[in-house]
Amino acid sequence: MERLHRKERVAAILKILSDNPNKIYSLGYFSEKFDVARSTLSEDVVIMKKLVEEIKCGTVETISGAAGGVKFIPGMADEDEIKFIEGLCKMLQSPDRIIPGGFIYMNDIIYSPDIVSKMGIIFAQRFQNKKPDYVVTVETKGIPIAIMTARALGIPLIIVRTDSRVTEGSTVSINYVTGSSKRIRTMSLSKRSVKPESKYIFIDDFMKAGGTSYGIYELMKEFSCECVGIGVAVESYTESKKVKEYFALMELKSVDEEKQEILIYPSKYYTEKLHH
Repeated sequence: MERLHRKERVAAILKILSDNPNKIYSLGYFSEKFDVARSTLSEDVVIMKKLVEEIKCGTVETISGAAGGVKFIPGMADEDEIKFIEGLCKMLQSPDRIIPGGFIYMNDIIYSPDIVSKMGIIFAQRFQNKKPDYVVTVETKGIPIAIMTARALGIPLIIVRTDSRVTEGSTVSINYVTGSSKRIRTMSLSKRSVKPESKYIFIDDFMKAGGTSYGIYELMKEFSCECVGIGVAVESYTESKKVKEYFALMELKSVDEEKQEILIYPSKYYTEKLHH
């Protein structure tokens, strides 16, 4: 490779880091790749840290020690995060999203790479300090948001099935009661999917009364795994939920088919931020 000028090298390194969030790269890797001294690379890292901090898109972190190096942690400024959530609420308030039975059409949102990548960054930013080993979701609509969260955290995604698949080998299955309809359902997970005594966060697109979240908690207990966070895109307004600690982006108050009206707002977390 032709030797690059500093600004070109900084841009190239930042590109590599941002394409691989939370992956540690040694300075030796970049020294060999760009044929430059480590001392020079240390100066490059200082420039990158300042740049990323100024544009508020995350942080560049250095890790000391033999296994150390540098990594990029995606992030979003508070004002950008709130603006994004408010924009989503505005999109979801459109009357033409109402589906008979009091449901909302959300497929265009949860299958939009641009939207779910931002959701993933928000969830990753929220749970980064919990140091989870896995992101867990249940098939199928939660998968896009969960995989973007896993990408931002740089950890694997585990998908819990509603039935067992012969291609996944032996599985652990449990029955659980849904929080809203009180129906008994089954969820299963391959024994090879997760290392016992790991930490995980559960990410989903929608929460009513929290029955699915509680089912995941019970299933993962069979693997001796610890839940360190629950994140959902939309929570439905109910007086009580089967789980107490969770983080929602938006809160659905009501869907009125007669009035053709959807009331959905940023969650309490964001309304409190706005008031402060």
